[in-house]
Amino acid sequence: MSYQNILTSTTNGITTITINRPSKLNALNKATIQELHEALKNANKSKATKVIILTGSGEKAFVAGADISEFADFDVENGGKLAAKGQKLLFDYIENLSTPVIAAVNGFALGGGLELAMACHFRIASTNAKMGLPEVSLGVIPGYGGTQRLPQLVGKGRAMEMVMTAGMIDANQALSYGLVNHVSTEEELIPLVEKIATKIMRNSSVAIKGAIKAVNANFKDGVNGYKTEIKQFGKCFGTEDFKEGTTAFLEKRKADFPGE
Repeated sequence: MSYQNILTSTTNGITTITINRPSKLNALNKATIQELHEALKNANKSKATKVIILTGSGEKAFVAGADISEFADFDVENGGKLAAKGQKLLFDYIENLSTPVIAAVNGFALGGGLELAMACHFRIASTNAKMGLPEVSLGVIPGYGGTQRLPQLVGKGRAMEMVMTAGMIDANQALSYGLVNHVSTEEELIPLVEKIATKIMRNSSVAIKGAIKAVNANFKDGVNGYKTEIKQFGKCFGTEDFKEGTTAFLEKRKADFPGE
């Protein structure tokens, strides 16, 4: 499939999706959100893809925010629809994707950009990364899940400070907050992410899918995460991956998971 705003490539089980609007610091517009949805959907369905890496083109930005020019004249109704559609199409979609998605944060991740990174299953940043939710400086609040995911990741107090000051934090501060898992040089960012992706791919993709559901359940209103874990744990026993994993362990050899 041909895209105007993103690039995709798949090598050795890893699909890399790159937001490619460097002249706009990779800002998210409606077309880019739609293309990201399609690319993620296709990667998730592909048997060739075991892990997805999401990053930005150029050396300055992962995603510097939403494209403000698209909604500066919106009214209350259109503003609400914008947030609802974006969350369903992209941000919630990534969070609940069965294929692991890692954000390689290679520069500015502001507003919708940080919200995009937070929707991924985890984040790795380069030393030049800067992160923040500056929406209140524009008279609006984060609308793509930022007010929900940021407190889950860094705690209520730190999230409140970041949202209310509209300030940025650097990569090392993000690491100390637990917002990112690792920090590397700019040159080593993608190799590090690929190294971690390779470790993930050694394991059962079926089990990982169940684990994603179980972990996410803990953060959903009205859902008992323990019950979800029990259900997903039980389902594993009916899979070929479970048979292979336990057999390989007992035979003292490396498992070769079929992904079924």
